[in-house]
Amino acid sequence: MSAGTQKLSFLEKAGYSAGDAAANFVFMTMILFQANFYTDVFGISASAAATILLAARLWDAFFDPLVGVLADRTRTRWGRFRPWVLWTSIPWAIVMVLAYTTPKGWGMAAMIAYAAITNLLLMTLYSMNNMPYSALGGVMTGDVHERAKLNSYRFIAVNAAQFIVGGFTLPLVAKFAVGHDRQFGWQMTMTLWAVLCLVLFFITFTTCRERIEPAKDTESSPRQDFTDLLRNRPWLVMFCMTVVHFAILSFRGGALYNYYHHYADKAAMYDFVQKLGLTAPALAPGAPTPGGALEWLGYIVHGTRDDLANSNVADVANSIINMIGTAVTIIVIMLSPSLARRFGKKAIAVTGFGLSTVTALALYLLAPENITGMVVLTILSAVVYAPTIPLIWAIYADVADYSEWKTGRRFTGIVFATIGFGLKSGLALGSSSLLWIMALFFDFDAKQPISARNLEGFRFCSGVVVGILFGICTLLLVSYQINKNMTIQMSDELAARRQKAGRA
Repeated sequence: MSAGTQKLSFLEKAGYSAGDAAANFVFMTMILFQANFYTDVFGISASAAATILLAARLWDAFFDPLVGVLADRTRTRWGRFRPWVLWTSIPWAIVMVLAYTTPKGWGMAAMIAYAAITNLLLMTLYSMNNMPYSALGGVMTGDVHERAKLNSYRFIAVNAAQFIVGGFTLPLVAKFAVGHDRQFGWQMTMTLWAVLCLVLFFITFTTCRERIEPAKDTESSPRQDFTDLLRNRPWLVMFCMTVVHFAILSFRGGALYNYYHHYADKAAMYDFVQKLGLTAPALAPGAPTPGGALEWLGYIVHGTRDDLANSNVADVANSIINMIGTAVTIIVIMLSPSLARRFGKKAIAVTGFGLSTVTALALYLLAPENITGMVVLTILSAVVYAPTIPLIWAIYADVADYSEWKTGRRFTGIVFATIGFGLKSGLALGSSSLLWIMALFFDFDAKQPISARNLEGFRFCSGVVVGILFGICTLLLVSYQINKNMTIQMSDELAARRQKAGRA
């Protein structure tokens, strides 16, 4: 059976998906919590945190194309891309813990240097692992429908990891902090996540296989690869879209953390978690914590509605809303292959991003007491955005096909590496710009009490700014030229070429 029609087994699809699930224990922690970890737990200023995040992620972005060049030219008995997942797994786990460890008794300059170095190392390992991993999905099969299914499995696993990270990180941090401090809570929680990453990376390495090989008579230089990319209009559109798209993710993650922890009314959140049976009387000083899984996970809010200043109610409510959104996302992602088959990837992506613009803008209209409205918008946002998640990554593989279709040469690694450059640049700009916008326009200072102006900033960033960015993505996707018919044409012609060349 040729790679152009290769059907992947359930084990291989599930095994491949484990790798991105592992990556999301770092990625989603970074998106949802890293900026606030640096300011609220690690103890550095918002401007220092913004600079660290920007520098590390921009370095990561520039490093991605180098990894792409190296991965495309890697030759091992396991393939080009799969070995990178194995080689980076142990260093990844070690640095993952170090990046969320707070040194004791250090001066501010040393603390900032430590945060910068560990974050830089973590982002470097992320590139060395996740760029080849992403390219791996483009060479496991040439069947466009199997690729859509593969990416659906992948992003079901991704969202399962996001469900765990978004739903359990903050409660576990609070749980491990009991008798210690929040810094210890973060270190222990990230140690737990690091162990899971090791297991998941090993599963990916052992279950996947590379099938599509570049033609042996079409070797080229990195310079030629980059030159051809710049002539690839679909790549240019997707590169720009990726920058904005991933800026949204990091910007929105930090904005929503502050939205729920500061703008949303804590008494209303208490009523919300009380209806779910997650409240209990305050513990007497020195009294042991009651048993049970929810208590162990930090999901019980102890105290009363009138005494919430130091409670974990925002952590619990925020985590529950995250889990609701992620659960809906997982369900809807399952529909994406059939939607793509019927309407085409481009049509689904344009529709999903367009409707996401509307739901993001609607968040700005909610009063702080309207927790129900926040939950409803979270669900609606997940419904319209979820189908786009696996399809965007399948579109990247189509862009690699387009290059091979036009030039006769395949350089999957460079395509995904440069997309990775856009991804990391977007992440850097998103998280850093949030902190800078809040500091410049809304007078935010993490070391000062939250003001009314700060609250308006959290609300404006979470709704209006995110909505504008989704609108920009929608316009870029409208201009993307590879539609359903062209995708099928490319797939058929490339499969015929590979079969004729005897390399599929």
